[in-house]
Amino acid sequence: MKIKIALTDDHPMVLKGIQSMLVDTKEVIFVGIYKNAQQTLENIGKDVPDILLLDINLPDMNGIDLCKKLKKVNEGLKIIAISNFDEISFVKRMLNSGASGYLLKNTDKLELLEAFKIVLSGEHYLQKDIQKKLMNQTLGKKARNSLFTKLTRREEEVLLAISEELTTQEISEKLFISPKTVETHRMNIMSKLGAKNSVGIIKNAIEKGLLN
Repeated sequence: MKIKIALTDDHPMVLKGIQSMLVDTKEVIFVGIYKNAQQTLENIGKDVPDILLLDINLPDMNGIDLCKKLKKVNEGLKIIAISNFDEISFVKRMLNSGASGYLLKNTDKLELLEAFKIVLSGEHYLQKDIQKKLMNQTLGKKARNSLFTKLTRREEEVLLAISEELTTQEISEKLFISPKTVETHRMNIMSKLGAKNSVGIIKNAIEKGLLN
């Protein structure tokens, strides 16, 4: 019995790369390729994958929220986040949203196959680098305070715009960056401040002295 895989990512090179990596693998068959959250929600019910590889940073909805929606509809679906973000806060939020695993996009074929088998057995799978960071954080071996309080210049600009209650599109136009880039900065700010939404961003930024 082949493992049925679906993949949600808006980067064509990532889609092609993962497909080509597994094309000669007898244990795996791709049943769905989606470029955004909407396509995923519309098609995953009829494609019925065993596992969904899910990018966190999508153009129409972040992968954390999409993961929650998908698990409400199909609790048995195994979701593995596949991302460039290695911040532990993202890992924890994906797992708390129902994901069974977390991989970085530099993963190789052997690790992908290992992850598939482990999550299908009911266990969770974290890439080795993620496991190490999580352990370091838990054991207190790695300083974390600067990660959550130091924003880049662009993140500071986005934070100020959020405090002005501007929409993603309005921030995009004000700063001359794409809406997707705005959302990436927003997610980074949320991660660094330990916030779950825009209200939390403002509250935590004020507490940390980043906003007056």
